[in-house]
Amino acid sequence: MTSTFLPDPAGARDREAVEHILGHPLDQEWSVDVWAPGSRVRVLRDAEWDGPWQREFLGTIDGRGASEPVRHPHAHSGELAYWVSFDEPQYDAAGDGPYRKAQIWDRYLQSEA
Repeated sequence: MTSTFLPDPAGARDREAVEHILGHPLDQEWSVDVWAPGSRVRVLRDAEWDGPWQREFLGTIDGRGASEPVRHPHAHSGELAYWVSFDEPQYDAAGDGPYRKAQIWDRYLQSEA
C-alpha cells in the first residue's frame, strides 16, 4: 500500500533543483512501511570510518521525494535512502558544507520519536 505525499510549496524549488540535477522526477509514492515525511530522526556517524558527517544531529524526514533503494556497491540488501532536512546546517566528514538537507542512507538514521 502506498500514499501520495505532496510537499509544501516552499520545498518545491528544492525538489525541482534536485530533479534537474538527477534528470528525472522524484517519486512521490510513499510506502506505508517506511518513515513518513515529518518523522523526527537522529543522523548517526559511522565509527568505522568517522563519517559521513562530522557529528550526530537531529533532522526531519523531508517530503521532497519518497524513500528509494540505495544503488551502491556498499549498500545493504533492501537499504533505503531518505531526504532529511537538518535542524541546523551541517558539515560532512570531508569538511564540505554547510548543508541544510541531504539524502541519507537509513543505516545512518535513528528514530527520535
